[in-house]
Amino acid sequence: MNPNSILGRYLMKQIIWNFLSVLLMVIGIVFMFEMIDMLRRVADRPDISAGFVVQLVIMKLPKTLEMVFPFVMMIAAMATFWRLSKNSEFVIVRAAGVSVWGFLAPLLFAVFMVGVINVAVINPVASYMNEIFETLDYRLKTKNPKAVLFSNKGLWIREAVDNDRVLVLEAKSVHQQDEDTLYLYDVDILELDRDSQILRQLNSFMAVLKDQKFELRDVKVFETGKPRIDLNKVSYKTSINLDRIKENFVDPEAISFWDLPDTIRFYEKSGFSAVKHKMRYLSLLASPFLLCAMVLVAAVFALRPNMRKGGVLFLIVGGIVSGFVVYFASQVIYAFGLNSYLPPFMAVWTPILITALVSVSVLLRLEDG
Repeated sequence: MNPNSILGRYLMKQIIWNFLSVLLMVIGIVFMFEMIDMLRRVADRPDISAGFVVQLVIMKLPKTLEMVFPFVMMIAAMATFWRLSKNSEFVIVRAAGVSVWGFLAPLLFAVFMVGVINVAVINPVASYMNEIFETLDYRLKTKNPKAVLFSNKGLWIREAVDNDRVLVLEAKSVHQQDEDTLYLYDVDILELDRDSQILRQLNSFMAVLKDQKFELRDVKVFETGKPRIDLNKVSYKTSINLDRIKENFVDPEAISFWDLPDTIRFYEKSGFSAVKHKMRYLSLLASPFLLCAMVLVAAVFALRPNMRKGGVLFLIVGGIVSGFVVYFASQVIYAFGLNSYLPPFMAVWTPILITALVSVSVLLRLEDG
């Protein structure tokens, strides 16, 4: 069926309307529970205003909603199929000679476009909101209204400074005081040659990153066969900037879809593993197809010519349980990919393909029956 036909537009309107209705309802429920949880956290904090709590909860919403987004689409699809079956509209469409695949085509097209819009438009906004949430939550924990979150677990950087030297830098803590300056404390630097042999080691109480230059202060230099040298300052030119440093501490979920390819290239060029970011990027690319697979699962349980035979509750429960099984299995396989037991491409696409193929097989059998 052509999605641009009258019937196609009608079906797309139905599922999009149900999707928005379910999404708003879920947003309301999530907001209420998050608000209650946040109010408990700040119950003994008279310095925290109600506006700050509301802002914190709103900024956390996208991260929570992303986990339930496929379920929202599946529930919306089940509601759409149930209504069309209950009103005998599905029977009328079938009697007009439209196969189940022609019936599903405009619905799958609409769902796929929702997934594309979510990845291309909504994801960058959600990533930015998640980044704000991390900063606000850090300010809540530290009781510092001007704190900027970079790291509470240190910083590791590997970078080639010229054709002969590679630096490996470790900082125990990182702090930003203004927009263009970053302070690193308890800094250790190893200078390596291209064969990964240590040339010398530098220990510094503090380093400053500004204008793409590391400046170490109160430096102790250790080199094999030579006495220790104490220097007031040592400087290195670097291609690393504040944005790159910040990305080192931000979860892949907080990086925009459009920024992930550059981030992956940066990590690989620096010698770090980019598996988490690759997995995130592939999962975003596959998310429209995952939504379509969830619609096929909903069709297996909710698309029936006659809903008056009973068993509606069983079908609804079966659909929801199947959705949870698909989600749980996909998370397990995703974890295998994160730990490099499976190639990232296989870890992301295997659950989607299996879910779609099984659903299509069941629908083919129902169609023949």
